[in-house]
Amino acid sequence: MINMAAKPKNEKKKMNPLLWFLFAIVIPGVIALTLAIIILTVAGVDVVGWAKEKGNDVPVLASVITTDEEKDKQRTEDQMQEMITSKDEEIAALNQQVTDLESAVDEMEREIIRLENEEAPDEEKTENEQTPENESLAAISSSFSDMDNEQAAQILQNMDQDLAVSILEDVPNDARGEILEEMEPDYAAALTQMFVNETQ
Repeated sequence: MINMAAKPKNEKKKMNPLLWFLFAIVIPGVIALTLAIIILTVAGVDVVGWAKEKGNDVPVLASVITTDEEKDKQRTEDQMQEMITSKDEEIAALNQQVTDLESAVDEMEREIIRLENEEAPDEEKTENEQTPENESLAAISSSFSDMDNEQAAQILQNMDQDLAVSILEDVPNDARGEILEEMEPDYAAALTQMFVNETQ
């Protein structure tokens, strides 16, 4: 009878080694570690920073832990990426502007070819009558008067100088001055000289 009563007690003790390990080792260890962290923090030791630094040396933990240096590096990379994106957008806008200017120049060149291919006016027409060529030139000059000065200057610089002078002759004086002001100085001087020579 005594042996039978002793057996269940021994079985109970053998069945709970996990609980014994939990209460005897794990919980006291956690409490001791927590107290150590609190004491070191109060003493002025950067426990979190030290743990990050040491954890970053461990291969598995290094991918999870982010140090301040890595955060700064990531922030710098993000800023650089934003700058690159901004520059790309600026380049795209400038390329679009170049394409627009090239289209305008092509259109002007087609208009020149069309004007050159038109028949010469009859000798019977009086000087006061406007030929189709003069009407087209007047229409083009009018469009240059309404255009942005910088854009008009760029288009005229890409044209034949004689045609550019012909267009400038029909442009109002104030608009002509503003367009010439936007041109490169040497080119503007050459056009002005040609303009003066034609008006003399």
